[in-house]
Amino acid sequence: MTEGLYWGLPVVFYLFLAGMGAGALTVSSSVLLRGGGGGFAGAHLDIARYGAFLAPIPIIVGAGLLVFELGSFEAGHWFKWVNLWKVINLSPMSIGTWLLTLVIIVSIIYAYTFFRNAPGLGESRLRVRRLLAWVGVPLGISVGVYTGVLLGAMPSRPFWNSPILALLFLLSSLSTGVALILLTRALLHRKSPDDESRRQSQASAYLLTATDMLLISFELMIVFLFIMFAYLTVGDVRYAISVLFEHGTLAPLFWAGFVALGLAVPVLIELAFVARRLLYHKEYAAPRGVEILVSVVVLIGAFLLRYIVVVAGQITGPVGV
Repeated sequence: MTEGLYWGLPVVFYLFLAGMGAGALTVSSSVLLRGGGGGFAGAHLDIARYGAFLAPIPIIVGAGLLVFELGSFEAGHWFKWVNLWKVINLSPMSIGTWLLTLVIIVSIIYAYTFFRNAPGLGESRLRVRRLLAWVGVPLGISVGVYTGVLLGAMPSRPFWNSPILALLFLLSSLSTGVALILLTRALLHRKSPDDESRRQSQASAYLLTATDMLLISFELMIVFLFIMFAYLTVGDVRYAISVLFEHGTLAPLFWAGFVALGLAVPVLIELAFVARRLLYHKEYAAPRGVEILVSVVVLIGAFLLRYIVVVAGQITGPVGV
């Protein structure tokens, strides 16, 4: 469906990967600061460590895909993308370029502080890590918001031109960041026979799952507001949102793929396990297979969201130009 569109899969993957990396950085930094800047042991520090090591990878790959999409890479134009740093103004593209550059640098240094006995840091390692975590939270949120602002700043595309889109992408970015950490933890974390280690591990998994459940719940609410805001208006905006209700267009992918599979299914599964501890004070004990399944489904849903939004904005516009 992306054939003939000006923005295709590279942009979709960029929005997905950059948002996921920004979400992982935000979650890692938040957990680290909540736990006292790394001065605590156990599973919560593992969350921060996983997020720190994971965050730079999707951001760098996503930024590379964006450069590939923007550059012609024809003879004599291989370095056309360098112009992104030559032009400094208040346009979304210019702001985004510097935001991505800054978040890549911060996330790499932040991840470096988690290496044991990292050369060059010495006793200042924890202090530097905590300082970078304070920077990482607003930076990660800014990049998550920016992925929506990049599209929403185009008034000629009525599907994109909504103030709610940036908030929707932010919540989705945070949710995918949590899902990425939860998935990596489920795949790599080894169960310990020690009771204290097991309790810490369960507390870590509960924290991630409960956070993801809340984020997805808010995301469902924002999706409703996004649709209602557009549907209750008239003219081009209402026409644009109709693509999500017409049979044979993006409607099945949106409702079955994103809303049902990507949001409703994981939030109901997570609620079933979180409620046991929240209401009945029982141990959180989601099987590893369930954690992997929920995380993968959340990531698939987040990708579908970007795909649908990017495609829908192009097949329903432009207008007024």
